[in-house]
Amino acid sequence: MKLAGHARTLSTKDDINTDYIISGRYKFKIQDPFELAKHVMEDIAPSFAGRVQKGDILVAGRNFGCGSSREQAPMAIKYSGISVILAKSFARIFYRNCFNLGLPAVECDTDSISEGDELDVDFDSGKIKNLTKNAEINIPAIPKTMQILLEDGGLVEHFKKHGGFQIA
Repeated sequence: MKLAGHARTLSTKDDINTDYIISGRYKFKIQDPFELAKHVMEDIAPSFAGRVQKGDILVAGRNFGCGSSREQAPMAIKYSGISVILAKSFARIFYRNCFNLGLPAVECDTDSISEGDELDVDFDSGKIKNLTKNAEINIPAIPKTMQILLEDGGLVEHFKKHGGFQIA
C-alpha cells in the first residue's frame, strides 16, 4: 500500500486533543462527515481545512488525538481529504479509531517534515520518502490485520464486505 501527498502541519504539534481536532460544538450537531470536516482544527488552525487537498498527509508531534474517544475526530480528518496521519505518538483509542474508519496512522519521527513537503508513504517497504528534501524516514510495519481493515475502508466496511470479521 502506497500513499502520496503534501505535508500539512500545525504550529502546535504536541498534545493535540480531540476537541482541538473537532470542537465539541460540532461533534453532535453535524452528522454529515463532509460538513464536519469543514471545521477540522478550526480552534487551533482556522485555515487548516481550507488548505487541505485530497490525499494530503497530516504531520503532528507527540500524543496526537488525546482526550475523548469519540470517532468524530478521526472522521473529520479523513473526510477533510487527509490520506494518512504521521505523528511521533498517538493516544491509543484515537489510533485504533483511525484504523476502524480506514484512516492510516503511522508513528514515526516527524521533526524533519515541513509544511508542503511532498511525501510518499510506502507501507510495504516501511519508508516515507520526502521528495522535497530528498530524505527517508523508516516506519514500523502495519500488522496484516490492520492493513486489511485499511484496504476494506475500515471496520464497518470490512464487516459489510465479509459478513463479519474475516482475516485471511
